[in-house]
Amino acid sequence: MTDWNLYEYEDALYKKGVTYIAGTDEAGRGPLAGPVVAAAVILKKGAKIEGVDDSKKLTDKKRRALIEIIKKEALAIGIAIVSPQEIDRINIYRASKEAMISAIQSLKIKPEYILADAMMLEEELGIPTESIIKGDQKSASIAAASIVAKVTRDEYMIEMDKLFPMYGFKKHMGYPTKAHIEAIEIYGVSPIHRRTFEPIKSIIREKLL
Repeated sequence: MTDWNLYEYEDALYKKGVTYIAGTDEAGRGPLAGPVVAAAVILKKGAKIEGVDDSKKLTDKKRRALIEIIKKEALAIGIAIVSPQEIDRINIYRASKEAMISAIQSLKIKPEYILADAMMLEEELGIPTESIIKGDQKSASIAAASIVAKVTRDEYMIEMDKLFPMYGFKKHMGYPTKAHIEAIEIYGVSPIHRRTFEPIKSIIREKLL
């Protein structure tokens, strides 16, 4: 069932005369492997998408059905990917922020206002921004971005599963499951693992001793 309260932020901005509202969110902060992916979505003014919600609450099948609708109902979609190597270099918070900024900058339409999931971006982008805690549960634009980011990242991890089948990426998408950690202990780290994340950091240290 659709929560139409998800459109309150957008509707309030439309009433103020704002037309181009970008929602932005990321997927992949918590995994031990793979990139962090951010998406930015500008929905058509007044668009109402049945079933859109926080991507974490949806099944894979539902996310994949919704992304096709989002593509039709969006004026612009931007996607950005930050590699595991960059995450290790600058930390996951900064990598997530850089991904959001890049996703917004890649939009073919410059937004007039940004709704971001728990991230302030106004200083970097010079665009009015509202940082909303758990924004993917409160704003349709952010929820749409969360779906795009999640599906994009999952597709990447499915491709990585073909290259590194021993880790089971297709099953856990790089998250720290028991089977994933056991695979790292057996096979070591792959080129897409995040070496600064625990328990990978400890496993590397143990193997070096």
